[in-house]
Amino acid sequence: MDGNGRWAKKRLLNRINGHEKGAEAVRTVVRTARRLNIDALTLYAFSTENWQRPQSEISGLMLLLRRFLESERQTLIDKQIRLNTIGETDRLPDAVRDKLLAVIDETAENTKMTLTLALSYGARTEIVHMARQIAAAAKFGTIDPDAVTEQIVADHLYTRGLPDPDLLIRTSGEQRLSNFLLWQIAYAELVFTPTLWPDFGEAEFIRILSDYQNRERRFGGVLSP
Repeated sequence: MDGNGRWAKKRLLNRINGHEKGAEAVRTVVRTARRLNIDALTLYAFSTENWQRPQSEISGLMLLLRRFLESERQTLIDKQIRLNTIGETDRLPDAVRDKLLAVIDETAENTKMTLTLALSYGARTEIVHMARQIAAAAKFGTIDPDAVTEQIVADHLYTRGLPDPDLLIRTSGEQRLSNFLLWQIAYAELVFTPTLWPDFGEAEFIRILSDYQNRERRFGGVLSP
């Protein structure tokens, strides 16, 4: 979800105004995904690199996250959406982390859709974490190094239990992955749209999904005649 700051700058607003508008786009996309019976939706909300931003912006983002969790809690419950998170969430402020964990617990039994928020997330950090876990298990003899498979790697990632993404959408015109799900998106279809995240709405989301449905996914092989 990229482009909140540029959206605000174009309108001579501060960056927090852009993030506030971006939160509205989150609500729209989540509701649309649920209505379309999408099983899993992951939103890159805050990266490990975002901690380098000015403290005033970080504080504003954390406040927005807490307010979002409070305002959307009942919607998640009513629409049977399970909240999940990936990343170094221990770095979040206590009040935000406590609210996040509370909503995760309240929605744990929901089965219609899994909404994952990537918070304080970085794919390289995730891969290092995975490697350390497998190395420790090998050291103590619970994993045979020669028996490590792709599935074992996947089982030690933050996203264990989630399906690999079918489609990745990057907004704002940037054409890079920015350290997001580098292992998991090996065969994902990619879409880069110039639309800034606050302007990303239901119509464009559905248009991109329709385009995805017309793509041929070969996973390195060939389609049957």
